Amino acid sequence: MQKNDSEMLAALNHFTRRAHTLEEVYLFDLILCDNEIDRDGDCFSEQALKAMQKLFVGVTGIFDHNLKSGNQTARIFRTEVLTDASRRTKTGQPYQYLKANAYMVRTNANADLIREIDAGIKKEASISCAASEQICSICGTNRLKQHCGHIKGRSYQGALCYTTLDGISDAYEWSFVAVPAQKYAGVTKTLGGSTAAQPETKMLERALEAASGTLDKLTDALRKDVIRLCYRGGETACAKALADSTIHMDAEALLKLRQSLLIGAQAQSEREAAAAKANSQLYPQKNAASASEPLPAMDEFRMHRKKEGDAR
Repeated sequence: MQKNDSEMLAALNHFTRRAHTLEEVYLFDLILCDNEIDRDGDCFSEQALKAMQKLFVGVTGIFDHNLKSGNQTARIFRTEVLTDASRRTKTGQPYQYLKANAYMVRTNANADLIREIDAGIKKEASISCAASEQICSICGTNRLKQHCGHIKGRSYQGALCYTTLDGISDAYEWSFVAVPAQKYAGVTKTLGGSTAAQPETKMLERALEAASGTLDKLTDALRKDVIRLCYRGGETACAKALADSTIHMDAEALLKLRQSLLIGAQAQSEREAAAAKANSQLYPQKNAASASEPLPAMDEFRMHRKKEGDAR
């Protein structure tokens, strides 16, 4: 037995009721998580990785985060945080990851699973942990306590928005999964590890409720404007029917109707302007005569002067 094997066997036997031999157990390594930005726009801080290095020792492995005891299949007996200086994360930091050594007891029931692990079929892993901090990379706000409005994955003045997970207080389990969140470690994070609503969920619900109230107010104001446009041509039966129909319209439908009414109003204004211009061109002499027609007082003055001339 090599020295490394004996050390690993001694470490895993801390979790067994009796000492096991290498022939009785199956050992394998896995990467639990890293400091790269994952598909969810999250990454773990160096402090978080070091905290989980201690917390995940002795944690059981299951399938698809199903917490039934019958799904227990393996156990982690040693962990370490490693740095790959040849690789850089999207943020330019040296790539760091949490590596774990796990074991299973060889049985007839898990023989197929062992073969699938060796063949690379069962490969992706996922963790469930408790994190008290989700720090926005743009403003430094803890998203679990306050919504900052920045959206993960977007750039703000050239800076990518993502969330750094920190304040790890517990490690619940790790699982074999089909679709992981992290590209390299295959990690899916369940913050809090329970089905109860998380602080971030509650915060998002409050933000959604506030946004919904604002949308309702804007929709009401838009509806009033559309009704005003409906009666622009007069209080006709058609105008009333169209105005009444706005009661059941949402904001998108109201915007479309408003655009149509504005186009119709513009066309009507253009027709009226064209008609006025055509009228002035059709009767230019009448219009000119009307414009130069003398006032009645001027006519009386001229008649008076004419009578004076005849008398002379």
